Amino acid sequence: MMRDSLSRGSLIAVLVLIAASATAAEPGTSKSGFVLFTPDARLRTAMPDIYVANAFGCAGGNTSPPLAWRNAPAGTKSFVVTLFDRDERSTPSGWWHWVVYDLPADTERLPAGAGADHSSALPAGALQGRTDLGTAAYHGPCPAKGDPPHRYLFTVYALSVAKLPVDAGASGAMVTSTVQDALLGKATLVAHYGR
Repeated sequence: MMRDSLSRGSLIAVLVLIAASATAAEPGTSKSGFVLFTPDARLRTAMPDIYVANAFGCAGGNTSPPLAWRNAPAGTKSFVVTLFDRDERSTPSGWWHWVVYDLPADTERLPAGAGADHSSALPAGALQGRTDLGTAAYHGPCPAKGDPPHRYLFTVYALSVAKLPVDAGASGAMVTSTVQDALLGKATLVAHYGR
């Protein structure tokens, strides 16, 4: 009987620890409360067609969604925003859908459509990197038919430098690798899309 109550007590303690870790801030959210969000509530449940690619059999609007963030870490001098498909199976390294870097420190949001080619909606000095489609602009999701819904990770990185030491049109992999040397914090937002 004593062993049973001890076992139950140990089990309860383990379950409490698991629940506490599951409700902790999601990965990519700093202790300071740095958070990435969207004013488009539809994006929180599934990727609306307006943000889906208009290529490869998809007929979406190919418009980058509105994003906003708050509580950036002290000392932030610039931001990077990316969209990455970790579930793309045609390549072992996932797929970069959008890369924006050298966003000024006072930037707190990107409006819908900011990822257009030669965008005038980006703040002065901000640059778009090369996606895995080979362009320096947003391209929306279009996973293979029959795939389970893919997870699309929007990430904002807060950096201690005003400019990243990368060439114009740098790839998503190069930008996010270079970010690590100046990273103060990051926050993520996950959207799902399948067809």
